[in-house]
Amino acid sequence: MVDQAGQFLLEFWAILAEMAPYLLFGFLIAGLFSVFIPASWIERHLGGRGFWPVLKATAFGIPLPLCSCGVIPVSASLRRHGATRGATAAFLISTPQTGVDSILVTFSLLGWVFAVFKPIAALVNGVIGGMAVNLFEPARENAVDKSLEECRDACCSTSQKGNRLSRAIRYGFITLPEDIGMHLLVGLILAGLISVVLPEYFFAQYLGTGILAMVVMMFAGIPVYVCAAASIPIAAAMIDKGVTPGAALVFLMTGPATNAAAIAAIWKVLGRRTTFVYLISVAVTALASGLVLDYIFHVSKVTPGPYMPWMIPETIKNLSGVALLAALAYAIYRARTSSAIEPTTPESSAEQVILSVRGMTCSHCAEAVRHALESVPGVRNARVDLKNKQAAVFGHDLDTNRLTDVVQSLGYEVDGADRTGASA
Repeated sequence: MVDQAGQFLLEFWAILAEMAPYLLFGFLIAGLFSVFIPASWIERHLGGRGFWPVLKATAFGIPLPLCSCGVIPVSASLRRHGATRGATAAFLISTPQTGVDSILVTFSLLGWVFAVFKPIAALVNGVIGGMAVNLFEPARENAVDKSLEECRDACCSTSQKGNRLSRAIRYGFITLPEDIGMHLLVGLILAGLISVVLPEYFFAQYLGTGILAMVVMMFAGIPVYVCAAASIPIAAAMIDKGVTPGAALVFLMTGPATNAAAIAAIWKVLGRRTTFVYLISVAVTALASGLVLDYIFHVSKVTPGPYMPWMIPETIKNLSGVALLAALAYAIYRARTSSAIEPTTPESSAEQVILSVRGMTCSHCAEAVRHALESVPGVRNARVDLKNKQAAVFGHDLDTNRLTDVVQSLGYEVDGADRTGASA
């Protein structure tokens, strides 16, 4: 037992140190993307009919570091700003599967073939899914939600504080780790356990190496939440135990692109038919991509793994591992110790409405809800408590129904509203 615990710690640290330099660099690039490629610029290119809006939505989504929950409010905003259903669906499909951080981690753990093929598969998946939605929903393609007369979302705001570099660093090394930190640690722990506990060729023995293994990986990935970066160590460990690269790719595509909460939100934002088309396109494209990837590895005689023309010194890897653990620990600490919203005195705000919001799972969700609430007339400011799933709104002549509607337009549910102050 002691030997297994020691082996687990060694495996855990080996995986962490291998991916840490790339993930830290990915965090930096993700932060720069978040600042220098604003959502407003993306939204201007996603209106109109046909193939090009779908292709552009897919291509825009691939490098963005948004998980399957964080992409929901962004997609709802795109939809309100004129993106077609097909373009919105394409963005929803391609974005969670990749991200610059997950591409770099894929390269570090699974090699360049996997790292190149994975975003290509996401691109194909997004285009197929978006065009399928346009095909099955042609009459509703350009029906846009006009519930907000004026854009006052974060994407249109020019009042963000701090210079661009500081905002990029804060997003890359604080906000983004807050979203994926716990999932990444869980993924690393699972990868270590798989490496230590399961015997060699375990998955090949029980699942085989054909389409059955891919179908099992697909049904394992669809309902659960696995972010793109956190799923890669798990996939690498499963490959070491006999899963084919294609079956691992199916898991890497379906896990981040689908989960129960995201499916419910997509159902609300885009409708029932679009949701079914979305799921079918993800499943079919993932299986086809898995078969193609297995064929590529078979023909090329290459095995998945980190094939690098250079070697990062072990000292750099270990220091990066320490830095990554520190960033994740701080992010998890911040997420766990966020204080609940306290009522304010009448002097602070004449009115206060506290909404119970269901469906928020990350800081992207919280920021989207906050900016949406602050766009409502009469609202002075809003605060969102992600841990307790609450949003507090302060201002004058607050319309509870309007506040509820603007939150639900993002794909979340409002379970109740409590009012205090002058109009209580």
